[in-house]
Amino acid sequence: MSCITNGSGANRKPSHTSSVAIARKETLSSAAKSGTEKKKEKPQGQREKKEESHSNDQSPQIRASPSPQPSSQPLQIHRQTQESKNSTPTKSIKRPLTTEKSHNSWENSDESRNKLLRAVSTSKLISKVIKNTDKHKDVIINQEGEYVKMFMRGRPITMFIPSDVENYDDIRTELPPEKLKLEWVYGYRGKDCRANVYLLPTGEIVYFIASVVVLFNYEERTQRHYLGHTDCVKCLAIHPDKIRIATGQIAGVDKDGRPLQPHVRVWDSVSLSTLQIIGLGTFERGVGCLDFSKADSGVHLCVIDDSNEHMLTVWDWQKKSKGAEIKTTNEVVLAVEFHPTDANTIITCGKSHIFFWTWSGNSLTRKQGIFGKYEKPKFVQCLAFLGNGDVLTGDSGGVILIWSKTTVEPTPGKGPKGVYQISKQIKAHDGSVFTLCQMRNGMLLTGGGKDRKIILWDHDLNPEREIEVPDQYGTIRAVAEGKADQFLVGTSRNFILRGTFNDGFQIEVQGHTDELWGLATHPFKDLLLTCAQDRQVCMWNSVEHRLEWTRLVDEPGHCADFHPSGTVVAIGTHSGGLFWMQKPEI
Repeated sequence: MSCITNGSGANRKPSHTSSVAIARKETLSSAAKSGTEKKKEKPQGQREKKEESHSNDQSPQIRASPSPQPSSQPLQIHRQTQESKNSTPTKSIKRPLTTEKSHNSWENSDESRNKLLRAVSTSKLISKVIKNTDKHKDVIINQEGEYVKMFMRGRPITMFIPSDVENYDDIRTELPPEKLKLEWVYGYRGKDCRANVYLLPTGEIVYFIASVVVLFNYEERTQRHYLGHTDCVKCLAIHPDKIRIATGQIAGVDKDGRPLQPHVRVWDSVSLSTLQIIGLGTFERGVGCLDFSKADSGVHLCVIDDSNEHMLTVWDWQKKSKGAEIKTTNEVVLAVEFHPTDANTIITCGKSHIFFWTWSGNSLTRKQGIFGKYEKPKFVQCLAFLGNGDVLTGDSGGVILIWSKTTVEPTPGKGPKGVYQISKQIKAHDGSVFTLCQMRNGMLLTGGGKDRKIILWDHDLNPEREIEVPDQYGTIRAVAEGKADQFLVGTSRNFILRGTFNDGFQIEVQGHTDELWGLATHPFKDLLLTCAQDRQVCMWNSVEHRLEWTRLVDEPGHCADFHPSGTVVAIGTHSGGLFWMQKPEI
C-alpha cells in the first residue's frame, strides 16, 4: 500500500530543560484560574461558531488572582488550519462588520442617496471581481484606494490603507522566498471534546487542537505533528496495535473558498504517513465519534457523523469500503464502540438513550437499552467493558450501570435473541460520570464532571482510591492510563494533567480557553505575548515552550504589542480600551 506522507517533527530539545516549571498539586496556574467565565458582551459584528457541549455539567465560574504563577506548557492555537502538504498554517480571522467608512447619520438628500447607490455599486463590482479572480485570489483595491481586500481560506479580510500612502502599488512587495515549518503547538482542545488524550507506546501523549494532531513526549520535551487534516479535528481513536490512529474532522473551506468535506484519516503514528482517507462525500457537517473494532484486530472502523440523523457507518478501512449504514437517532450521540469480544456488536449512547446494534454484512439492527425500574438519565455519557463482556455506562446522574447479556424466549421459527439488561447500579459521582477508562490490570478509572473526582475501582467495582482535580483546571473531559501508576487527564479549561493518587497533578499542556485574537513577539527576546476572549494576557517562552506569566484583564483582548524597549506591553480590547503592563520578567 502506498502511503501519503503528511507530517513534521520538531525534535529540538531546549537548552534549559531543568528550568521548565512543574506545577504540583498545590501549585495553581493563574492562567487556569480565569476558567470559562461567561463574557458579558460580544464584539459587534463578530462571527462565531458555537460548539455544542453535550454535558449537563456546569463548569465553575472563577475569577483569577492577578498574581503570576509559573507553569509548564502553553497556549491554545485558535483554529489553526493547515494544508496536508508543505503549506503555511493560517489563522482564521474574523470578517469586519463593514468595509465602508462609518457615518453617524445619512442626510435625507439626493447626495446621500447617490452615495448609497455608489456604495452598493462598488460592492457589487467587487463581488463580481471576486468571482472572476483566479484561484489565488489576488489583492483587490477599492476604487477610492481606501482599503485592500484579501482572502484567507475563502474569507474576505479588509485592511485599510494608511492615510499617508497615496499609491498602494508603490509599497507593494513580493512574498519572501522562505517557507514556514511548524515547530511547536501550544494548547489542547478539551473545552468541547471528549476521550481525546492517550499515551502511545512511544511514550508520547497524543491529542489534538485545531487541525493538528500532536504527539508530545513530556519527558524529552519534544513534539511531532500530524498535519494531514484540512480543518478542525473533533475526535480520535487508537487502533488495537497502538500504532495506527484514526482522527475525524469537521467540514471547512480551502484557501480559495471551496468547501472541504468532513472525513476520517487513518495514519501511522511512527512515520506520520497517511494510510487511508475515508468518507469523503459520505459524512455531513463533521465526524462526531469513531472507534476501531477489537475482536477482529482492528479491521473495521465505525463512525458517527454530525448530521441530523447521526448516521452510523461501518468501514473496512483498509479497502475504503463501506459495509453498512443506518440512521441512529435525531438526538445527540456522544460515543460509539465495538464490543471487544463480540465482533458483530456495536454500542452507541447519548442523549436519553443507549443502543445495541447487531451488525451483519451490510445490515445493522437496533435494540434499545431498557432502563426499566432504574431512572432514565438525561445523558448516557460514556462506555467501557468488563472482562466478562458486560457493558459499563456512565451517565449524567453520576451512576454507573452494568449491562449484562441475557437470552429471551425465542420467537416462532427463530432462535433465542440476546438482549442487554441492567444487572447492577452503582452511584459513583456527584454530578455526571463523564469518562470511563478500563486499565491494563482490569481495574477501572472514572472521571466525574461536577465533583471533578477521579476514582479507582477494583475488580469488583468497589471504590479503592480517589483524588480531586483542582477547580482551577476545570472539569474532567478525558482520562487515560499513563506510565506505571500514572494517569492522564484532559480538562474543560484546556489543560492536560499527569498525575498519581499519591503525588497529585503536574501540568503538561495548557492554553487559552477561548478564541485567541492578539499575538506579538518580543523585539529581542524569545518571548510571545497573547491575549484572547478569555481575558487572559499570557507571556510564553518560545525556547522552553512554557508559560512565563499571565494576567487577567477586565475585558477580552483583541490585539497586543510590545514597546520597542521590550519592557512594556499594550493590550487593546474590543470596546476600545487600552491596557499597559510593565513586568520585570519581560
